[in-house]
Amino acid sequence: MPVTRASGKSISITHRRIKNDRLAATGWVWAFSAIGSAGPAREHYQRRRAHGDRDAPALRHLFNKMLDQLYHCLQSGQSFDPLKAFGPSPDTSARRVRGHR
Repeated sequence: MPVTRASGKSISITHRRIKNDRLAATGWVWAFSAIGSAGPAREHYQRRRAHGDRDAPALRHLFNKMLDQLYHCLQSGQSFDPLKAFGPSPDTSARRVRGHR
Protein backbone atom coordinates (compact mmCIF):
# COMPACT_ATOMS: atom_id res chain seq x y z
CA MET A 1 0.00 0.00 0.00
CA PRO A 2 1.65 3.28 -1.07
CA VAL A 3 2.04 6.05 1.49
CA THR A 4 2.55 9.62 0.25
CA ARG A 5 4.23 12.21 2.47
CA ALA A 6 4.60 15.82 1.37
CA SER A 7 6.82 18.33 3.13
CA GLY A 8 7.46 21.73 1.58
CA LYS A 9 8.91 21.14 -1.89
CA SER A 10 9.55 17.40 -1.61
CA ILE A 11 7.09 14.54 -1.99
CA SER A 12 7.98 11.04 -0.84
CA ILE A 13 6.10 7.90 -1.84
CA THR A 14 7.04 4.79 0.12
CA HIS A 15 5.76 1.25 0.53
CA ARG A 16 4.09 0.44 3.81
CA ARG A 17 4.75 -3.07 5.08
CA ILE A 18 1.95 -4.68 6.99
CA LYS A 19 2.12 -8.05 8.71
CA ASN A 20 -0.49 -10.22 10.32
CA ASP A 21 0.47 -10.09 14.00
CA ARG A 22 -1.54 -13.19 14.86
CA LEU A 23 0.13 -15.21 12.11
CA ALA A 24 3.56 -13.98 13.19
CA ALA A 25 2.90 -14.91 16.83
CA THR A 26 1.53 -18.32 15.85
CA GLY A 27 4.53 -18.90 13.61
CA TRP A 28 6.94 -18.07 16.39
CA VAL A 29 5.24 -20.59 18.72
CA TRP A 30 5.11 -23.22 15.96
CA ALA A 31 8.80 -22.82 15.09
CA PHE A 32 9.85 -22.65 18.74
CA SER A 33 8.00 -25.87 19.54
CA ALA A 34 9.48 -27.57 16.46
CA ILE A 35 13.04 -26.97 17.65
CA GLY A 36 12.19 -28.43 21.07
CA SER A 37 12.59 -31.99 19.85
CA ALA A 38 15.26 -33.66 17.75
CA GLY A 39 14.51 -33.81 14.06
CA PRO A 40 14.98 -32.06 10.72
CA ALA A 41 13.41 -28.79 11.96
CA ARG A 42 15.87 -28.53 14.84
CA GLU A 43 18.79 -29.40 12.55
CA HIS A 44 17.67 -26.69 10.12
CA TYR A 45 17.47 -24.15 12.96
CA GLN A 46 20.93 -25.13 14.20
CA ARG A 47 22.38 -24.85 10.67
CA ARG A 48 20.94 -21.33 10.39
CA ARG A 49 22.44 -20.40 13.78
CA ALA A 50 25.82 -21.85 12.75
CA HIS A 51 25.54 -19.90 9.49
CA GLY A 52 25.43 -16.67 11.51
CA ASP A 53 21.73 -15.99 12.02
CA ARG A 54 20.62 -14.82 15.44
CA ASP A 55 17.72 -16.52 17.22
CA ALA A 56 14.81 -14.48 15.82
CA PRO A 57 15.89 -14.60 12.15
CA ALA A 58 16.62 -18.34 12.42
CA LEU A 59 13.16 -18.97 13.90
CA ARG A 60 11.55 -16.75 11.25
CA HIS A 61 13.36 -18.63 8.48
CA LEU A 62 12.26 -21.96 9.97
CA PHE A 63 8.66 -20.75 10.17
CA ASN A 64 8.74 -19.58 6.55
CA LYS A 65 10.01 -23.00 5.43
CA MET A 66 7.32 -24.78 7.45
CA LEU A 67 4.64 -22.45 6.10
CA ASP A 68 5.82 -23.07 2.52
CA GLN A 69 5.68 -26.82 3.13
CA LEU A 70 2.18 -26.55 4.63
CA TYR A 71 1.04 -24.61 1.55
CA HIS A 72 2.58 -27.26 -0.73
CA CYS A 73 0.84 -30.06 1.19
CA LEU A 74 -2.51 -28.30 0.97
CA GLN A 75 -2.14 -27.60 -2.75
CA SER A 76 -0.90 -31.06 -3.75
CA GLY A 77 -2.87 -33.16 -1.26
CA GLN A 78 0.32 -34.84 -0.04
CA SER A 79 1.16 -35.51 3.57
CA PHE A 80 4.02 -33.76 5.34
CA ASP A 81 7.46 -35.28 4.78
CA PRO A 82 10.27 -33.71 6.86
CA LEU A 83 12.95 -34.86 4.42
CA LYS A 84 11.20 -33.07 1.56
CA ALA A 85 10.64 -29.98 3.70
CA PHE A 86 14.14 -29.59 5.10
CA GLY A 87 16.24 -31.93 2.98
CA PRO A 88 18.66 -34.47 4.37
CA SER A 89 20.99 -33.24 7.08
CA PRO A 90 24.60 -32.66 6.01
CA ASP A 91 25.75 -35.36 8.44
CA THR A 92 23.38 -37.93 6.93
CA SER A 93 24.41 -37.16 3.36
CA ALA A 94 28.11 -37.32 4.33
CA ARG A 95 27.55 -40.76 5.89
CA ARG A 96 25.80 -41.95 2.74
CA VAL A 97 28.69 -40.81 0.55
CA ARG A 98 31.25 -42.50 2.79
CA GLY A 99 29.20 -45.70 2.85
CA HIS A 100 29.16 -45.99 -0.95
CA ARG A 101 32.91 -45.73 -1.43
